[in-house]
Amino acid sequence: MMGLYRPLSAALTPWARHVLRRRERRGKEEAERLTERMGQPGRPRPDGPLVWIHAASVGEALSTLPVIERIASRDKAPHVLVTTGTVTSARLMADRLPDRAFHQYVPVDCAPWVTAFLDHWRPDAALWTESELWPNLVTQTAARDIPMALINARLSRRSFRRWRRLPWLGKPLVRAFRLIAAESAASAERYAKLGGREVIAPGNIKHAAAPLPVDDMELVGMRSAVGGRPLWVAASTHPGEEKLVADAHRIIRRRHQQLLTIIVPRHPERGAAVAADVAADDITLAQRSKTQMPGTTTGIYIADTLGELGLFYRLAEIVFVGGTLAAKGGQNPIEPAMLDSAILHGPSVENFADIFDALATAGGSFPVADAPGLAAAVMRLLDSRDALNLATAAARTVADGERHVIDRLMDHLHPFLDEALVAASRPPRSDGPASGQTTGQTTGQTSGQTSGAPAVPADSGPANDTSPEAGNAGT
Repeated sequence: MMGLYRPLSAALTPWARHVLRRRERRGKEEAERLTERMGQPGRPRPDGPLVWIHAASVGEALSTLPVIERIASRDKAPHVLVTTGTVTSARLMADRLPDRAFHQYVPVDCAPWVTAFLDHWRPDAALWTESELWPNLVTQTAARDIPMALINARLSRRSFRRWRRLPWLGKPLVRAFRLIAAESAASAERYAKLGGREVIAPGNIKHAAAPLPVDDMELVGMRSAVGGRPLWVAASTHPGEEKLVADAHRIIRRRHQQLLTIIVPRHPERGAAVAADVAADDITLAQRSKTQMPGTTTGIYIADTLGELGLFYRLAEIVFVGGTLAAKGGQNPIEPAMLDSAILHGPSVENFADIFDALATAGGSFPVADAPGLAAAVMRLLDSRDALNLATAAARTVADGERHVIDRLMDHLHPFLDEALVAASRPPRSDGPASGQTTGQTTGQTSGQTSGAPAVPADSGPANDTSPEAGNAGT
């Protein structure tokens, strides 16, 4: 079955080109960089060693920043090529990458485009993040004997069962990685059962991320506009959740008449749709994308702009984490916890199950099931300063408790990179294909390793949201 994937992806190249151009017309691709998605480089390859890091979208990309910084600060540091697949992630990474690191769009997984990408960049080592595994990219990279590691790897029970039913697909992809660094012991055990070669569990590197950035002047202005009003934030919300938040707002407002509810949609371009969903005669709305600030009569403020979650997490001490009532697996609770917020969430938390469990055990998070439950949880915290202080302190303790995870990961990655970069510095052997040379026969000679067009994520859910505009600046 895998042997069909590569030729099928090549045959689908014209269709993929059409889809990309349609996405570009809808603003889902950058017109001036569209050819990068077809494997054509946007810049020359820098001289010397090159480490390639691939992250699906915003959350994964931001979580790699501490890793990128450690690699870029090594003695005789290599250059770092960072690839993502969304416009949002590209814009954010452009502002945050350190020296010696640069961004390119990942090519769509059509065999000719992947070949062109690898022929130009010729990475000496490759690090993939979390769970999105593209067969052509993985297998063509492995066929060139480029060492690969999968970091912050996640594999849910549901995805594990699916992969066990498709060993012809899952095992060659998992076996392509020389090192798998899982985010949890449970994921590590599942990857090992799928045939992982060296599997470790250093922990979730999102604990090591820096707090989300903020424009200090914007924070001062927003605090002035809000004054002393009671407020809470519904962050990274998905369709359906905003109506529940509006219903909760009405309930809370009976006790706290000056309540301000701030909704930060996961995808900022949904701002108009969110406004339409929550609009009502009894609620005054304001919308940040229209340069509006919350006034004294604003009931719900829609923060539909890119990269400002850090602003609103600093503004509020109570945060509902989206994707948990909409059955999307939940967004990242570490980010608000790190900024002293108590966490509320629905039952769908599988993307960050271990972290939500730790928060609940510590008293830093509280589960809710519906709009009345959400309203009750918000009111309990608004009504008791002591309860709110205890919850925010507990959440911060959990968020800070695993800050050294990056050290544990780098203890394994540094030797991996040392070996890869030393090997890359040796003269090429005369009895095999030259570096960067891959043909259909070469790829076919690698057992089970062929390639293709659709993504094959190791896991699914919004924590690795690979939609074209995957999210506000948090994860």
